[in-house]
Amino acid sequence: MAKVLATEIRVGNLIEWEKRIWRVLKCYHVHVGGRGGAFMQVEMKDIEAGTKTNQRIRTEEKVERAFVEPREMTFLYADGSSFVFMDKDTYEQLTLDADFLEGQSGYLLPNTDVQVNFHNDRPIGVQLPGSVVLTVVETEPNLKGATATGSFKPAKTETGLTVMVPQFVVEGEKIKVATDTAEYMERA
Repeated sequence: MAKVLATEIRVGNLIEWEKRIWRVLKCYHVHVGGRGGAFMQVEMKDIEAGTKTNQRIRTEEKVERAFVEPREMTFLYADGSSFVFMDKDTYEQLTLDADFLEGQSGYLLPNTDVQVNFHNDRPIGVQLPGSVVLTVVETEPNLKGATATGSFKPAKTETGLTVMVPQFVVEGEKIKVATDTAEYMERA
């Protein structure tokens, strides 16, 4: 593992703190003029227990960055509340529970390539592509003369994800959805 200065901590980093692995959710530099030194205020989530904590780490302190091994995998299918992935190199299959995916399952279609991050040969997170193409299966009828104005309507996709789409989108259409914000991007 590599030690880094507290000022080098970034959102999304995995760090080892108090013998646990934490994902950094928020971090910012705080300097109180004249009263003590500067520090980093870090909000992080325990990847095993799911608990969150806020820590103040002095800027001159060093923290351990967790070693993460990314593996390219393909999502194969959902089996009840479990999701099955296949390693692209070894063809081994990995089954992950829906709770582990934390709401990412709405973006998974069979044959979607993802990156699964491992720490000590244990999966700790799934990184999705930036956007996915999903088919609209249910939405309100199209309004006559609707153009790309500011009005949106809910649309349910084939994976069960509900996305706000412009009025002109109809059932059966393919749309591009951003995986980080769950927002409609464009027709596909």
